[in-house]
Amino acid sequence: MRRNWTISVLVGVFTFALAFPGGDATGQGKSAAGFTTLFDGKSLAAFNTIGDANWRLMDGAVQADKGTGFLVTKNSYGDFQLKAEFWVDDDANSGVFIRCENPQQITAMNAYEVNVYDKRPDQTYATGAIVDVAKPLQPMKAGGKWNTFEITAQGPHMVVVLNGTKTVDVQNSAHARGAIGLQYGAGVVKFRLVQIKPL
Repeated sequence: MRRNWTISVLVGVFTFALAFPGGDATGQGKSAAGFTTLFDGKSLAAFNTIGDANWRLMDGAVQADKGTGFLVTKNSYGDFQLKAEFWVDDDANSGVFIRCENPQQITAMNAYEVNVYDKRPDQTYATGAIVDVAKPLQPMKAGGKWNTFEITAQGPHMVVVLNGTKTVDVQNSAHARGAIGLQYGAGVVKFRLVQIKPL
């Protein structure tokens, strides 16, 4: 009887391991539907820190409220779907930079900046836009709540969906491949889940 119980436990553990495989050396773990989890609220192993933003793990998220800088993926990506859950206050300046050609010095000139900036002085490229590339299809606000970005980049075609609303659908071939950067610029910024699926 005890032997049968031991075998059942081992089979259960093996089945669980197959269903929920662990992360690799870069801190990435597999998740559903072909997505890889870059950040799960627990570990920043998949990222390098650039700048002096005071990123810290708190309550299942990574948060910053001082300094300026980025969390930058150690890997580079070309064509992909990216999901990112984030919370910002009304005064926040943040964003998700994709295809960052120089992961040590990220700007809107050497990457695509998917903006999170409700109070941007020039509202042309405020929250939901790709700065200097595509205006948001409709005005969006992210402050004071959890939000979800779904960003698809396939060749020159890029689509941004914020909280289920498409904000960008554009063709642009300026940047083909690079790292992904999570920005802290001002206010309070939190990320709690970041997943990517290569296309």
